[in-house]
Amino acid sequence: MNVDYQDLTKRIAALTEGETDEVALMATLACEIHHADDRFDWTGFYRVTEPELLKIGPYQGGHGCLVIPFSRGVCGAAAREGRTQLVPDVEAFPGHIACASSTRSELVIPVYAQRGLIAVLDIDSDQPDAFTEADAAALEAILKNVFGHL
Repeated sequence: MNVDYQDLTKRIAALTEGETDEVALMATLACEIHHADDRFDWTGFYRVTEPELLKIGPYQGGHGCLVIPFSRGVCGAAAREGRTQLVPDVEAFPGHIACASSTRSELVIPVYAQRGLIAVLDIDSDQPDAFTEADAAALEAILKNVFGHL
């Protein structure tokens, strides 16, 4: 099943309308995105809790890493570089952190509010090369719609 991003965008907009609490928004998005597509094995947010440090936030799936420095892994690269990381093969990514041994590919998108970077959205798949540029663009737009006004 491939996600219907038009439907997902509408559903998330309806569920999050008027909400300003970042954690509540992250929890809602993690749930909705995770259940929208069978490719998504782990879906969640790592929040910027202090300079150069991400801590696990709301997620769906098995356990994740609790703390990720900006200097390590795909999530750290997305936060450090401020750009989406589309990784078809996590084993080929220098410094990949294996929070789950089942992860084969990963998509990580920086999340911005008006005050700057607040988190990254991390989506793992147990399938190699599971994500496309279209996935990245659609999810970037959803994140901007939800968090861009905060």
